Amino acid sequence: MARWVRVRNQTRQGEMVVLARWCESHLCRLRGLTFRSKLPDGQGLLLVGQKDSISLAAIHMFGVFFSLGVVWIDSSLRVVGKTLARPLGIYRPEAAARYVLEGRPSILEGVHPGDWLEFVDEAQA
Repeated sequence: MARWVRVRNQTRQGEMVVLARWCESHLCRLRGLTFRSKLPDGQGLLLVGQKDSISLAAIHMFGVFFSLGVVWIDSSLRVVGKTLARPLGIYRPEAAARYVLEGRPSILEGVHPGDWLEFVDEAQA
C-alpha cells in the first residue's frame, strides 16, 4: 500500500502545501512522474533520499510532459530551493537536499527558501 503524507508549511501557520505520495525506493525515485499524462490538483510526489546532497537531489524531466513545481528540502525539513521545471530539463538544487517535492506549479506559491515544513502521515491527518 502506498504511503501518503500531507506536506504542511510550519512557517506559514501549518498551511497545507500538497498531499504527496512518499517515494523512497530506488525504482520509485527513478520513475518519478515520467510517462504520466497529468497530476491531479493538490497531489504530488515526495522523493526521499538517504542524505542531503546536491547531486543525489537532481531531477530530470525526460518523459514528463507537463511543467512541475519542484521544491528541495533538507534533512531538517527546511526549504533550500524551488524551481519551475519544464519538460526535457535537468534541475538540481543550489544547496544540499534530502527530499524533492514535485507537484503542480501552484505549489511554488506556498513555499519559499528558508521555510520549515512538516510531513504528516495521511492516516494521522
